[in-house]
Amino acid sequence: MKGESRTFNSKVLLFGEYSVIKNSMALSIPYSLFEGRLSFRKDQSKVVDQELKALCLYLKKLSNKNELTFNFDAQSFEFDIGQGLYFDSTIPQGFGVGSSGALCAAVFDRYSKNAEGNDIQSLKTYFAQMEGHFHGSSSGMDPLISYLNRATLRQSNGSIGTVDLPRFNEGNGGLFLLNTGRSRRTEPLVNLFLEKCKSEEYNQKIENQLLTITDNCITTFLEGQIEELYTEFKKLSEFQFQELSPMIPNLFQDIWQKGLSDDFFQLKLCGAGGGGFLLGMTPNFEKASHILQSFEIRPLIRF
Repeated sequence: MKGESRTFNSKVLLFGEYSVIKNSMALSIPYSLFEGRLSFRKDQSKVVDQELKALCLYLKKLSNKNELTFNFDAQSFEFDIGQGLYFDSTIPQGFGVGSSGALCAAVFDRYSKNAEGNDIQSLKTYFAQMEGHFHGSSSGMDPLISYLNRATLRQSNGSIGTVDLPRFNEGNGGLFLLNTGRSRRTEPLVNLFLEKCKSEEYNQKIENQLLTITDNCITTFLEGQIEELYTEFKKLSEFQFQELSPMIPNLFQDIWQKGLSDDFFQLKLCGAGGGGFLLGMTPNFEKASHILQSFEIRPLIRF
């Protein structure tokens, strides 16, 4: 087996929450503040990690039914779990920053027999199958971003590739994360969104407005057009406040609205919402930090 395990970063979905379900663009980046790696317990105890054991059983079951889409050394994985293997991670669970994605990337990297030389689409397929264990269904994007450790862009036609982020001059403003301090589950929120989309009127708003705004946010960001990005980001914040309010935690509705009214910052969902992190944008971190001083915020990208 391979020696030292690699470390895998968490991820942040900059733009594309919910709209990607309707085939908008989506842009995600690796986030190095949180990370995880497979490791053995330092006290050499052989405590079985139940989460890894469940994943191993899931992959073995698929392999035994000849349904696993990649070559996997389940025997070595199972043996190492019995020797005290665990996922040593600082990535918070239920916060939308890819805890299960990083875990899948780590397991694939160490125990896949064909981890080298795969194209992005193949990797995405493998990871979607693995992460399905945690979410019922998965796009495979979160593990892919952690595995490649590159910003990843999904085009509206479904094609996926890595992208280079623009080199911004570090200025007074930028993007930041706001910690709501509460975990959430993705599946019920996505199901709620899909249920709302059964309304023709609501579905038209999503397809005619949200998709366009999201794609514009990604395009202006990647082209480094900061002023245009501020405009599109505010449109996105307004749309989400009006049409995706059930996904915004109640305690953050007022501060979200304050951002829209005074223009010192704007907020948007970062992933499914309901908790975890919110993504913010401000022209002045100092002013935004003062207004948001009762919350934990972390600069993400400065410009």
